Amino acid sequence: MRNEAVQRVALIFKLLDANGNGVLEAKDFELNADRVLAVATDSRPEARQALVDSMRGWWNVLEGALDADGDGVISPQEFEASVLDPERFAPAADTFANALAALGDPDGDGLIERPRFLALMTAWGFDVPNINQLFDAFGPDDDDRVTVTAWADAIRDYYTPGLSGIPGDHLVPLPA
Repeated sequence: MRNEAVQRVALIFKLLDANGNGVLEAKDFELNADRVLAVATDSRPEARQALVDSMRGWWNVLEGALDADGDGVISPQEFEASVLDPERFAPAADTFANALAALGDPDGDGLIERPRFLALMTAWGFDVPNINQLFDAFGPDDDDRVTVTAWADAIRDYYTPGLSGIPGDHLVPLPA
């Protein structure tokens, strides 16, 4: 696995561990969905439900594939060993990517404005400078908007271990 992918895995584990107890469990995915939905109150109901469903589905896939000892939690070691297996996780990542990106487009015009993007990504726990770098990497239009498709594609790429130099790499803090 590429070094960039390892760094992305470590960051996403930290962010998914919403209650900060060092393992992933079903309630982390519910907490994350709640945090994101709290800033997407004007999103269409079907988009909001799609995010909830994608988070539950993501947890179910992870638990079924990674919780080898059946204890209902996924350790960092279990997560890091397998999470970026494209054949196993691509469908869950795709569903999640489409659901999250749709929350960014409450008016359905196919575009996401920077403030909305910042709010959603901050709710996930990403750092604002990194979020702005990511948004800029998408090449926003003159009205400071990016396409829903560009964001969904970037989310899918984030979970693809063989890729490097992708926009999502901007989310990983650089070492001091």
